[in-house]
Amino acid sequence: MADPPRRPRRRPARADVLAIGAYALLGVLVCLNYWGDVQHRVSSHLPTDHSWFEWLFAHGAYSVRHLENPLFTARQNAPDGVNMMANTSLLGVTLPLAPLTMLLGPQVMYALYLGAALSATAATSYWTLSRHLVRSRGAAFVGGAFLGFAPGIVHHANGQPNFVSNFLLPLIVSRVLRLGEPGRWRRNGVALGLLVAYQIFINEEMLLLTALACLVVVAAYAVQRPRAARERAGAFLAAIGVGGGVALLLVAYPIWFQFNGPQSYRGLQGGVFHNWGEDLMAFVTFPRDSIAGNEAVEKTIGLTEQNTWFGWPLVLVGLVALALLVRRSVPARILAVLVVLFTIASIGPVVRFDGAETDVAGPWAYVPDDLPLVEMMMPTRLSLVVVAAVGVLLALAWDTLSRTGRRPVPAPRSGDDDTDAGRTTAGRRRAVRLVGYAAVVAALLPLFPRPLPAQHIDPPPHFITAGGWRPYVPAGRTLVPVPIPSNVHGLPTLRWSALTGQEFPIPAGYFIGPNDLGEGVFGAPNRPTSTLIYSTMDANKVPEITPENRRQAVEDLRFWRASVVVLGPNPREAVLRDLMTALLGPPQRVDDVYLWDVRDRV
Repeated sequence: MADPPRRPRRRPARADVLAIGAYALLGVLVCLNYWGDVQHRVSSHLPTDHSWFEWLFAHGAYSVRHLENPLFTARQNAPDGVNMMANTSLLGVTLPLAPLTMLLGPQVMYALYLGAALSATAATSYWTLSRHLVRSRGAAFVGGAFLGFAPGIVHHANGQPNFVSNFLLPLIVSRVLRLGEPGRWRRNGVALGLLVAYQIFINEEMLLLTALACLVVVAAYAVQRPRAARERAGAFLAAIGVGGGVALLLVAYPIWFQFNGPQSYRGLQGGVFHNWGEDLMAFVTFPRDSIAGNEAVEKTIGLTEQNTWFGWPLVLVGLVALALLVRRSVPARILAVLVVLFTIASIGPVVRFDGAETDVAGPWAYVPDDLPLVEMMMPTRLSLVVVAAVGVLLALAWDTLSRTGRRPVPAPRSGDDDTDAGRTTAGRRRAVRLVGYAAVVAALLPLFPRPLPAQHIDPPPHFITAGGWRPYVPAGRTLVPVPIPSNVHGLPTLRWSALTGQEFPIPAGYFIGPNDLGEGVFGAPNRPTSTLIYSTMDANKVPEITPENRRQAVEDLRFWRASVVVLGPNPREAVLRDLMTALLGPPQRVDDVYLWDVRDRV
């Protein structure tokens, strides 16, 4: 790992092409339910996140088309806007793919990219393993498949493509492990800096997890090979300096904008993520979106995410593989350190077992909620490092098995007995290899992913998609959809903006922004009118409307710079129409929506 063997450059082997083709087919399979009706389907598990990422693809296209600063947008949460660097924005993907988004639309781009990101992560993992760690293409294929389609990764594919966009991470790790190469510190440092800078615009959280893992790997290697570490230390540190300088030069302004630009914030209110740790039973439970999964189980132990959920066969095989490899393999010992450290770190502030909290404090009970960087971390996601370690371990185990049974048996010195003994030894080695292969396959087969569950969602009103809104929304004014988009309500109305290319700004929305104290909160602070709309939806009954309610409605519309209020088809359409009529008077019926023109009031 510290000094990988150099191989002559050559064209991709047939095995490489087959591996990448298999990964592409897996990517299509995982997204199959979306392709059945890509225009009208979203994730069943995280429909709002799904719509948010569709909106992000539209944001990338809008920024390119109008040559606007992509780090900020005023098309959501009008008039304050949203700091895109302070949110999950996927700019490293949405900006380069903007031409395709303009051509195909955000729904198609979402489904297309989701499958491609899964496949690309598996492919770069395969390339890294096959070129730098294992010699068996089969071993690299198994490791790459797990790293690209592991249970924790497929789980996040339900509406969170930023957590499956890990195709740069294997390249970053391999580059870090090569920084100590003598005479190549400049080139290695520049390459690392470019990769890190690009990853910042894809997913900063996964980059942080990768950096922590690399820190542990380098420290563990230095402890085991102190002499080799000292010999490489100079080149390693020089390359780190070059890489840090390159990355800083490229991302200094975006990072400054993230923490100091408009609508930036400092940490999340109350450190809400810190309570989300792994349940110990999750490690031996089959994941929901696999062929062996059971949705009922997640209701008992699945607090938030299924980042491990390896199933008991894989845990058993992994432990056996570590026990057999750890004595003779430096990489295996490093992987063991990663598994132990990050498993413990993922537990959270309280140890949970089978859905119940125990009286045992977890490691995060001793971590301050306001510690910089750490304040935004979710303990359970530290287990994604364990996922990566398991993937590499599977590749190492398969590679070791591929050589078992193929080692040359020493030629007999004399007599038939020696010949029979040699044959017996070779036969035993082949049997061990076959049993090992069967064990790995048996552990992985239950984790084979199923197509992600999808649900139908109605399209935006024809009034919106056909541009009927244009005469009502002049420049500088907003279209106020009912219900107001938020983290809980208004999923369909958020898509109005995404599917029309963000041509009109909307109030509130789905994002993280600052409260009055500068702390991050989910969504815009509710104004009186939005709160009234949400409570009416929940009760399915119009409350008594007072003159104060009407005054607040006008004040809120003035704050939002509204020109028109629009109510489209909705399960609560009748009660919402009655509410808005009580607040603003009778609506107009225009095309397939109810419309309140408020330009003369605000």
